[in-house]
Amino acid sequence: MAATRVMASAGNTITTTLFSKTPLKGNPQSLSICFKTNQKLVQKRRLFTCNAIYNPQIQTKEEGQPETLDYRVFFHDNSGKKISPWHDIPLHLGDGVFNFIVEIPKESSAKMEVATDEVYTPIKQDTKKGKLRYYPYNINWNYGLLPQTWEDPSLANAEVEGSFGDNDPVDVVEIGDNRAKIGQVLKVKPLGALAMIDEGELDWKIIAISLDDPRANLVNDVDDVEKHFPGTLTAIRDWFRDYKIPDGKPANKFGLGNKPANKDYALKVINETNESWAKLVKRSVHAGELSLV
Repeated sequence: MAATRVMASAGNTITTTLFSKTPLKGNPQSLSICFKTNQKLVQKRRLFTCNAIYNPQIQTKEEGQPETLDYRVFFHDNSGKKISPWHDIPLHLGDGVFNFIVEIPKESSAKMEVATDEVYTPIKQDTKKGKLRYYPYNINWNYGLLPQTWEDPSLANAEVEGSFGDNDPVDVVEIGDNRAKIGQVLKVKPLGALAMIDEGELDWKIIAISLDDPRANLVNDVDDVEKHFPGTLTAIRDWFRDYKIPDGKPANKFGLGNKPANKDYALKVINETNESWAKLVKRSVHAGELSLV
């Protein structure tokens, strides 16, 4: 059932509350969520019931003014406590459906991203040499991340030219018709994966569609995308290949034959990077400057 959105304005702060109309199941007192590791469901003390979530009660609150260095979008649970969109929002929703957190709405150019090195990992605008970063042109799809995933920079992928992970959560390109909002949490199903190689680092792009999209039931694998969204796969690849060229950098490359892999491969990428994230938050691997809060 679709989530309900309530928006209220208070000065410079906009609060967006997402909540489910679906009754909670299981033990409502439980404070655990689930992630997969070694193909088993493991409970970790976090914020929500692992079998109760469709869309958790989450508030996004802006601090500062958009397009400034101080601007942040923080996530709060229904008690008002700050949470991490990367670590505390669950990845898996069951039946091949995942939570997707929007960082950059379609048809916008401000390069927004989860600040993986800041406490509670809020969304901010990326910077370079102290200046806000923008893409040279609008991105044509909703773009963001899969929570509870991590591309481990110490792991070389033998299937993609031995490239190492880029030390970030896995990116999602959501191809639906609706323009989402920064910090919005959408239910998506993966359809394929592009293995982008950015200056030698592996930067997966999961191609997905929101279950709320009117054409979502028509696309279930990468071949369906070409049929019902003709030209989209090529457009996504070309956009990510070329967006750095105006800044004088070389074009990005792609592994796996320069083509998007199918849904099963995308699910493999998601599960492997979820396992890497689980090792990260258990401190089985070195976190470096990454925030685990």
